[in-house]
Amino acid sequence: MSGGKTANVLFSFELARNVIVMGVSEDKVWFADLSMEEVKDAVKADKVIILPVGSVEEHGSHLPLSTDSIQPEHIAMEVAKRTESLVAPPMKYGVCPTTRDFPGTISISFHSLHRITREIVEEFIRNGFRRFLILSGHADEEQMVALRLAARHVMWRHKGENGNRKIRIMVCADYDFAYQLRGKYFDEKDGHGGTIETSRVMAIRPDLIKGEGKKGFSKLPRFEIVADPKGFLPEGIIGDPRAASAEKGLFINNHIIEEIVRLIEELKR
Repeated sequence: MSGGKTANVLFSFELARNVIVMGVSEDKVWFADLSMEEVKDAVKADKVIILPVGSVEEHGSHLPLSTDSIQPEHIAMEVAKRTESLVAPPMKYGVCPTTRDFPGTISISFHSLHRITREIVEEFIRNGFRRFLILSGHADEEQMVALRLAARHVMWRHKGENGNRKIRIMVCADYDFAYQLRGKYFDEKDGHGGTIETSRVMAIRPDLIKGEGKKGFSKLPRFEIVADPKGFLPEGIIGDPRAASAEKGLFINNHIIEEIVRLIEELKR
């Protein structure tokens, strides 16, 4: 990395450290903490519901199994504070076919995730809500397809509704935005449990970091479907967690928050 780029990165990290959070307080954003009267008020206010989805999955020797839940829950809370949205009770289990054979990974089926997501969103709609952002901290392809298909099925069911009752749903992973920084500030090959992810957890839950971890990269064939993907991920991670820092994590998380705030503002229109 050139000296000029390094200076820019450090400047960006310093800006991230000094960000002032504006908006409502944390105790006003969690849906499950509301009373039924407060829910009625939230429906009248047409609040956006943010549904964080994670996984229980290995992330190397240095990160907790809850890594993919910690990140979207934190992002959802910060976005909700800035946009006066509500955070639904998180879904902490996900679809983890690639890492299923590692110790600690608890994977559910594609159909289970699809069904519970669809039923949860339908229940919010039954209660009067109509704008949703489903935010996954686990960017596995099968997970994202299950979430998008669930949203699509909800939209098909309500496609005849319009006017003030029109339903809107967005589905994304926080890594759709985190990986925008690869190649510019971080290694282009960085991924699962690497510099970016480790930095993010360091910024959110430093108490859960368990050492510096080991460098590792995926040797998975690009198009081949293999029976034992664990053998192609010897360290269970993709990237170099040793290059991580809390300052970098704050910078990354703030970038994601800013991008998702823009999505919420779009949903409100």
